[in-house]
Amino acid sequence: MRKKYIFLTAFLIAFLISLFSSCTKAPEEKNKAEDSSTETLQENISSQKRQRRRRGTQIAEIVQPGQGQMKRKGHAIKNNDVVVLSEAEKETIEIATVKAYYNPIASELSAMGKVLANQYRKAIVSYPFPARVGQVHVKIGDWVKAGQKVVTLLSEEVGKAKSEFYKARSDYELAKINLEREKNLFERGVGAKKNYLATEAQLKVAEASLNAAEKKLHVLGFTEDEVKEIAEKHQINPIITLFAPISGKVIKNNAVLGLMVDQSTEILTIMDPSLLWIDAEIYEKDISKIKKGQKVEVSIPAYPSEIFMGKISFISDLLNEQTRNITVRTEVENRDYKLKPGMFANIKIFLNHKSRALALPKEAVLDEKDNKIVFIKKDGKYFPRMVKLGAVENNLVEILTGLQEGDEVVTKGNFQLKSKLYEHILGGGHVH
Repeated sequence: MRKKYIFLTAFLIAFLISLFSSCTKAPEEKNKAEDSSTETLQENISSQKRQRRRRGTQIAEIVQPGQGQMKRKGHAIKNNDVVVLSEAEKETIEIATVKAYYNPIASELSAMGKVLANQYRKAIVSYPFPARVGQVHVKIGDWVKAGQKVVTLLSEEVGKAKSEFYKARSDYELAKINLEREKNLFERGVGAKKNYLATEAQLKVAEASLNAAEKKLHVLGFTEDEVKEIAEKHQINPIITLFAPISGKVIKNNAVLGLMVDQSTEILTIMDPSLLWIDAEIYEKDISKIKKGQKVEVSIPAYPSEIFMGKISFISDLLNEQTRNITVRTEVENRDYKLKPGMFANIKIFLNHKSRALALPKEAVLDEKDNKIVFIKKDGKYFPRMVKLGAVENNLVEILTGLQEGDEVVTKGNFQLKSKLYEHILGGGHVH
């Protein structure tokens, strides 16, 4: 039994010694591998530098004054980076600069909108009584003038109204004749006064009936001239012609020969597309900047190179509580009728009159991740600068922060400077 315990104890000691030996050996091997990798990387870098010197070229240096050699963290461009071009690069890279200066520029606010029909220049042709389409005078897409005939209807109500009008007119004419006769008799002393007064009352009743019959014709859609024509022709027929209430273009046409219509039927829709609306949603924080009459620049995806000008005509009194937006309406002259209701539009609202602002040409500004940068030239070196942009007008962009008046800014060759900057950051990995 004792031999058994001795054997187990010896086995356990041997296992622990083996485990300790393997744990101490692993870090040593790891350190050797890392040292080997570092030596290989340094040899590769030295080899690349020797190859560049043999080719007789030199890349742009990035200088951070007073810091000596240090390892760069990340790949972002910083304001304290400096690009220095070699003599060979100065000959191959064409650099153009301009000084940052104050220039009159207008502040603006951008928003998304939608093109809508001008409700005051749109009309629906309908009929308030049952009728049947007898003749269609226009088709969809036709341009019409106000007062032009568009559709002819056949209505039983029209026939009845004309018949009542003729009867009322006949009764009125007869009442006038009777009054004249009784008046003559009464003045000669052979007629009774009560007869004269009775016929006078009958004339007033007949006149009222005629007025009512005439107004009914107007309600049915007949104009003054048409009523006079009806009175002269004495023709009882159920025909009525509808006319265009405004000048414009027929954009909907539901008229079909023989179609029964009533007060709920939209027979035709006419729109004047020369002046349209664009409704846009403005954030609550920008409401105080918006005023009626402000100029607006409109662009649409269908014609990206064209600009349509308009002005603010309406600011809603209601705020959308869910989106915290308010509707602003722009009236736009529809040049060449290119704008169509339903289109999406980008609008730029010019908030005020032009004021002096530090400005640069657009080509001087480059994208750098989520930022904007420019390169300024100083003492033959090029320094990247993060800038914040403001209003944009024509080819000028307002610089809110990052520059001072008189800074010499690169407008041509800045892409090559940025490329050289990243080439060294990604290739060399060190700042000299």
